[in-house]
Amino acid sequence: MERLKILPLLQTRDTEFIREVEAKSGQQISKCYQCGNCSASCNYTYVFDYPVNQIMRLIQLGQKETVLRSQAIWQCACCQACTTRCPNDIEVARVMAALRDMSMEQGMVSKKHIRMFYDDFLKSVRRFGRVFEPGLLLQYNFKAFKLFNDAELGPGMLKRGKLPFIPYRSKDVEHVSGIFERFEAWKNEQKRPE
Repeated sequence: MERLKILPLLQTRDTEFIREVEAKSGQQISKCYQCGNCSASCNYTYVFDYPVNQIMRLIQLGQKETVLRSQAIWQCACCQACTTRCPNDIEVARVMAALRDMSMEQGMVSKKHIRMFYDDFLKSVRRFGRVFEPGLLLQYNFKAFKLFNDAELGPGMLKRGKLPFIPYRSKDVEHVSGIFERFEAWKNEQKRPE
């Protein structure tokens, strides 16, 4: 996705978006004063189309479309480095997670394969209690028509014993599954009209 050079701020400002992000994330975005600690502590800033502090600023400016279509919200690893270093105690990783949810709900995911990978990842966690990487990789590559993508990594990983053929099922898989069920029940309740 090509980064926009100039944003028509007045024409694209959505003040409701600011309130939406704050409600969904539970964070007060207006407290961010652009110190840049989040971007400086992020290991993935170099691949983001917009660094984390710019995502926060774009939210403050009500730039819904730009934020929800950005790749940065999907490339965030939720490592909490940004949250740890924020001088205003904003849980930035929580904001990024809320933005991913909003992007999916509103059909604004920037690339079609991002949503597919996200869904397959969660299915794997729900089924096994943790992600089964080889299965996820095969399933994703098959669906994305990238059958031999990363195939050259296989022999080395096999030799080191890093590529199991049988998934490890967590002993607490029922608890993990329960988390998904409770979340789905909560989400369905949120959709019901009052």
